[in-house]
Amino acid sequence: MASTLQSQLEHLQSKYHGTGNADTTKYEWATNMKRDSNASYIGHDALLTYFSVGLNESKERLRLKFLDNMIQPCGPKPEGEDDSE
Repeated sequence: MASTLQSQLEHLQSKYHGTGNADTTKYEWATNMKRDSNASYIGHDALLTYFSVGLNESKERLRLKFLDNMIQPCGPKPEGEDDSE
């Protein structure tokens, strides 16, 4: 049972980039989470409307802010991490 669960987890991790694996750093995980959140905000019009009313901004201006934030959502990569992949 445990081996099939492990193989299913490995399959999901290889299929979907954002699920991570044992070697995923805290920075990579946070970047994936913020990018997924921003993509969801942009893709769901009702959620974007909710934010625009709450922040008193236009929907398109917020959409642009979310798109700009997807470039480096957590800032530059920390110095101590190597890019071995």
